[in-house]
Amino acid sequence: MQWRPVTTRPIKVLHVITGLRVGGAERMLASVATSRQTNLSHSVVALVGGPIAQSLRCSGVPLEILGMGYGPSSLAAVWRLTRLIRHERPDVIQSWMYHGDVTATLALVASGLRRGTRLVWGLRSSNLDARAYGLAFRLMRRLWLGLSSTPDLVIANSAAGVDAHIALGAKLRAVRVVANGVDTSIFKPDAAARARLRAEWGVAEDARVFVRAARVDPMKDHATFLSVIDRLDPGSVYGVLVGTGTEALPRRANVIVLGERHDLAAVYAAGDVVVSSSAFGEGFPNTLAEGMACGLPAIATDVGDTRTIVGDTGVICPPRDVEALAAAARDLLKESPAARARRSEAARRQITENFSLDRAIAHFTEAYRDVIGAA
Repeated sequence: MQWRPVTTRPIKVLHVITGLRVGGAERMLASVATSRQTNLSHSVVALVGGPIAQSLRCSGVPLEILGMGYGPSSLAAVWRLTRLIRHERPDVIQSWMYHGDVTATLALVASGLRRGTRLVWGLRSSNLDARAYGLAFRLMRRLWLGLSSTPDLVIANSAAGVDAHIALGAKLRAVRVVANGVDTSIFKPDAAARARLRAEWGVAEDARVFVRAARVDPMKDHATFLSVIDRLDPGSVYGVLVGTGTEALPRRANVIVLGERHDLAAVYAAGDVVVSSSAFGEGFPNTLAEGMACGLPAIATDVGDTRTIVGDTGVICPPRDVEALAAAARDLLKESPAARARRSEAARRQITENFSLDRAIAHFTEAYRDVIGAA
């Protein structure tokens, strides 16, 4: 099949995503859509809204929120997307996550423009444990697997995610792994933010702060993180929890709970170690890369592509192994100031050299050009 080349005008990319909460996929979409690449024109459709909608609108990115629910409202949302595709006639539809992928596929087929529009799915997870979620999730993933030979390309944020879904039976025709990128001009060491937030929290400069940034979700395993903090010296060690739903977690005297925040770079800068305690499902955990860009060494469970992200700058532990994570924390606490400084520099260098935002956007751009055969 011959696809039309686009050489005299920007490539029109229509992004379709499940929602616009403050998550890794949502923030990566926002970074791509607002990148101002001269050869790309972006617009966004979200099945439901969220905080990132405002930043997209402020950046001038065209945005539609479908208000998808269950039953008739779900069908109405698919029909609205179908009409939008017919009106916009995008060169590429880039969908994100299971619901976005499936909805975009159904709407594109219904639009009658399948032959002229490339479909690119976005795979963001790895070995998700379906038993931790409801029937709706399991049915959606089954439908995703059934449609998995449909997209022209799947862009995955991790090699682990590709392997996990092939093992589930996915029939992917073409795959490209594009690791998430971090804006290292924003996520960087910041002494002023560190001093300000520590004063706000009542945490001394010589105390050690372990940051866990993640929404409350079974895959994130906050219970393990809290158990690790319980095993450390409460007089000199603090845990910081930031993310949607964390305000409802059990409280500890030495755990600072922030809930959803939009100043993550400052939160990381106030910390000493970034922690990912996820039990399963991660593809590319943004929080690790962001924290490392701020100069925080990482302690992380071996889920998704975490080992590749951390490299030799931090410590990797088995999932759900509280004792291993606590031992790793104690080892970092014992390091000399000079060793900590070297590890901090190595963590930031690992991100700036391998996982920058510019690099990720360049890979997305290359993928869109390749998939439509543009020169």
